[in-house]
Amino acid sequence: MDRSSKKRSPSKVDGIIGWREYIGLPEFGISKLPAKIDTGARTSALHAVNQEVFNRDDEQWVSFWLKRPGQSKAERFETQIVDRRKIKNTSGDQELRLIIHTTLLLGAHKWSIDISLADREKMEFDIILGRTAIRGKSVLVHPGRSFILNPKKRD
Repeated sequence: MDRSSKKRSPSKVDGIIGWREYIGLPEFGISKLPAKIDTGARTSALHAVNQEVFNRDDEQWVSFWLKRPGQSKAERFETQIVDRRKIKNTSGDQELRLIIHTTLLLGAHKWSIDISLADREKMEFDIILGRTAIRGKSVLVHPGRSFILNPKKRD
C-alpha cells in the first residue's frame, strides 16, 4: 500500500490567522501588541531590556523593562524563569536566553506559552510567535494576509 492511499484522520481547524496579528499578554497588561507569526522560529521571543536575574523563595526570577503599546515609557516587570535555552538569533548565532511562561490571547484563543526574552530593538516587531506557541492549537497561518483577527486593519 502506498502512502497516498492511506486514510488520514481529518483535523479540526478553528481558524486562520495572518502572518501578522494583534496578540494580548494579560499578565503584563498588554491587550493589543502587533506580533509576527514566525513559523520558521521554534521559540517565541519578546523584546525585554535590562534583564536582571534574582532569587525569590529559592526560585530564579527575572526583572526586565518592557514598553507597552501606547505608553511613552517602559515599565519594569518581574516573573519567574522557567528555563534557559540556546536559541539562534536572526543572524544565526546561538544565544543563551531566559524563558518565561505566560498567557497568550490570540483572537478568541487563550493558552499558555513559553517566551524567550531578547533584545529586539532593531526588529520590526516587539514579539514573534514561534511555531511551538501555535502548534496543536487548530490554527493555520495564511502567509499572504495580515491582521485577519482584527477586521479594522487590512493587508
